[in-house]
Amino acid sequence: MVDLFKELKARAIANKQRIVLPESTEIRTLQAANQVLAEGVADVILIGNPAEVLAKAAELNLTHIDKARIVDNTNDAEIEKYAEIFYELRKSKGIDMETARKTTKNPLYLGCLLIKAGEADGQVAGAQNTTGNVLRAAFQVIKTAPGINVVSGAFVMLLPAGSPYGTDGILVFGDCAVIPAPTANELAQIAVSTAQTAKAVAKVDPVVAMLSFSTKGSASHEVVDKVIEATKIAKEMNPDLIIDGELQADAAIVPSVGFSKAPGSPVAGKANVLVFPNLEVGNIAYKLVQRIGNAEAVGPILQGLAKPVNDLSRGCSPEDIYKTLIITCNQAIAQKETENNF
Repeated sequence: MVDLFKELKARAIANKQRIVLPESTEIRTLQAANQVLAEGVADVILIGNPAEVLAKAAELNLTHIDKARIVDNTNDAEIEKYAEIFYELRKSKGIDMETARKTTKNPLYLGCLLIKAGEADGQVAGAQNTTGNVLRAAFQVIKTAPGINVVSGAFVMLLPAGSPYGTDGILVFGDCAVIPAPTANELAQIAVSTAQTAKAVAKVDPVVAMLSFSTKGSASHEVVDKVIEATKIAKEMNPDLIIDGELQADAAIVPSVGFSKAPGSPVAGKANVLVFPNLEVGNIAYKLVQRIGNAEAVGPILQGLAKPVNDLSRGCSPEDIYKTLIITCNQAIAQKETENNF
């Protein structure tokens, strides 16, 4: 398999980002933070009472946590400026200053407010919190990227050595984690976001296939029509994107089948980004490829936010948190490069 994380780690070290870990006394999170700080992968920001955080680190014999910035969410004076930012963001929704201060003490919100204030570049959470809570804070503070109003989830699939599919055995799948039944407009946004993830994390030039059970009119159904419409919208959103649909999976990734079923398509037989028509299909597909195809599934990687925030499984390991932080660094680096090009 491609040693993707070796490349991503090297890039993170060379372009150090500031990543918030708001679950600062959670054991696995502290272990991951210690490794990140020891290796110089990122500048880590922890949220919590400094004495409690450092005491827990000492208890676990983690010797690098003192290199982290610790923002004390229990200190009213320290968080006041972030509460003011939150108040300005949400006053049109009827929030008052007292409620803003109370909400700002929530580490998930404070972490996002640090990003909003330009003091951090991304956040990784979810070892203790639900996906809903992680995303709610991100939606209210960071919001979605320009031109995007949905957050979706991608997986980078690292296929066994010698696989002929994708780019050097790398495929990127979306959406496999968030939106159960996307509309045509939402599916188009998922396609554009997944292409961006392919560049930022998988380091491939995206060639996007919009998948269905039909290839270029071989079947007629309203769900096929949705994919055709989504493809059209995605092209309008990003005219430079190499994208085509509707394509069946084999037509998308097998050159001989693509040539036979969709001659003249710029994508057929060459796709490295596969966009599924709904969450059910995407989730089933990545798990089958992972288990039956012996692929490594990297993700889910949240996409569509104005700044990167990634969610963890509550059953995650320290290694999972470490890798997710590296992915978040690379998303932040790619976003900055894009912004600097405009």
